Amino acid sequence: MFTPKYPPQDTAPVPTTPAPTAYSPVPYNPTHVPAAPAPASNRPTVQLTPGSTLTLVAGGGALVLVVGAVLVSMLLAVAITAASVAVCAVVIRSILKEHKA
Repeated sequence: MFTPKYPPQDTAPVPTTPAPTAYSPVPYNPTHVPAAPAPASNRPTVQLTPGSTLTLVAGGGALVLVVGAVLVSMLLAVAITAASVAVCAVVIRSILKEHKA
C-alpha cells in the first residue's frame, strides 16, 4: 500500500539531438556616435546657511538620543525578563525539591 509505483522504463520517449549548425562569425564594426551633452538643470541648488546647518546637527543629535533611549529600554526589558525567568526557575526548583523530600 505504501510502496511507490513507478512506470515501466521503456515508456519514456527517446530524446532526439538537433543537427549541429555551422557557426560563421560576422565582423563587428561599431560606428562612434558622440553622446549629446546633458541639458542644464533649472532646479535651484541647496544653500546651507549657518542656521540650517545648526538645525540639521541638532535634529541629528536628537534622533541619535531618541534611538539610543529606545534601544536601552529594550535592553532593560530583556534583562528584567531574564531576571524574572531566573527567579521563577529557582522557585520552581525549590518547590520540586521540597516535594521530593
